[in-house]
Amino acid sequence: MNTAYIALGSNISPREVFLKDAITLLDDHEGIEVRKKSAVYETAPVGYMEQSDFLNMVIVVRTRLNPFDLLQYCQQIEGGLGRERVVKWGPRTIDLDILLFNHENMNVEFLTIPHPHMHERAFVMVPLADVAPQAYMPHLRQTAGEAVELLPSEEVNSIREWGRI
Repeated sequence: MNTAYIALGSNISPREVFLKDAITLLDDHEGIEVRKKSAVYETAPVGYMEQSDFLNMVIVVRTRLNPFDLLQYCQQIEGGLGRERVVKWGPRTIDLDILLFNHENMNVEFLTIPHPHMHERAFVMVPLADVAPQAYMPHLRQTAGEAVELLPSEEVNSIREWGRI
């Protein structure tokens, strides 16, 4: 069995329903088991600013799928929940990003693991450190908890815990 960490984000209402539905669809797959969920955090948009705030979280899954099949299933969920890729970093019903997969390093045209920018984004690292502070990021040679400590405090402090689902 493989362990993967998946970031989820939504900023189109009903945001929490899209997060819940994505988690349910992942857990309903015969080769995926959702093991742990972070708190849900509300964050301001990054990049394209003319949009609503996001709800973000990270889940830990155990899976028999390989990274490519997991990515394909995540993209299938995104499409099924109405995600449209119109504006880069724009509004979305649901976004699913594979952050880590075991301790693997891979970089192919459509999939890079570990996620190449995760350590730069408080909206990813805070939920990851919440759910798994000891999650090891081999490309940085540090844990999620250590990476959060290196982020600018104003970014970390701007993230508001929204609740749990």
